[in-house]
Amino acid sequence: MTESASAPDTTHFGFEDVPLQEKQGRVDRVFRDVAARYDLMNDLMSGGLHRAWKSAMVTALSLPRGGRAFRLLDVAGGTGDISLRVLKRGGPGVQVTLSDINPNMLEVGRERVDAAGFAGRVIIAEANAEELPFGDGEFDAVTIAFGLRNVPRMDRALAEFRRVLKPGGHFLCLEFSTVDAALLDKAYDLYSFNLIPEIGRVVTGDADAYRYLVESIRKFPPPEQLAMMMGDAGFGRVSHTPYTGGIAALHSGWRL
Repeated sequence: MTESASAPDTTHFGFEDVPLQEKQGRVDRVFRDVAARYDLMNDLMSGGLHRAWKSAMVTALSLPRGGRAFRLLDVAGGTGDISLRVLKRGGPGVQVTLSDINPNMLEVGRERVDAAGFAGRVIIAEANAEELPFGDGEFDAVTIAFGLRNVPRMDRALAEFRRVLKPGGHFLCLEFSTVDAALLDKAYDLYSFNLIPEIGRVVTGDADAYRYLVESIRKFPPPEQLAMMMGDAGFGRVSHTPYTGGIAALHSGWRL
């Protein structure tokens, strides 16, 4: 069951049904606790493959290499991984608004942006994906990587992403997905539910955060269902590209 099919006042926190108003606080606590180790967390969750998937996502943006202005909103951008990849790949006309609801994550992102010398081309914004504090049609592209499954009301967030895009703007969502190979599915389940929480406990001292993240992946809508949700939010030319046997997928839509 997904958010769109749940009772109006409840949603999922991993495998647990919780009141809508409670989920965001619980998600915030998870990411507050792992903010300083977020890249390590993604390495554990993906076996390091998230780096290749993120590179493919940035390539799909078709960033201008010259001085042409291009504004990106990176939602749930946290530690700045996607934002920094975009700034390094694109030309001097590329500017990024790095947004996240979690101030602990944003502080890590701010430090990384400053260290990379891109502070003048990045706006840091503490923002809720369901109620973005930006005007209609401000951005050429909107990205969210491994963040949509943590949003309590995904339908509201998708509508907001479309609203802030310019006509012709591109939305890209990178997220863990539905494994489409039987043997890989069983192996990934074994790794996810048995090894990831234990590795998280040994490496970071926090097994519960990793257990939630594994469970949240299993509750995320399969690609076809997310495509329908994107269509309902008004996106056109909706598509998805599976990565690594479906462990992750890149979802694409346009404001037409």
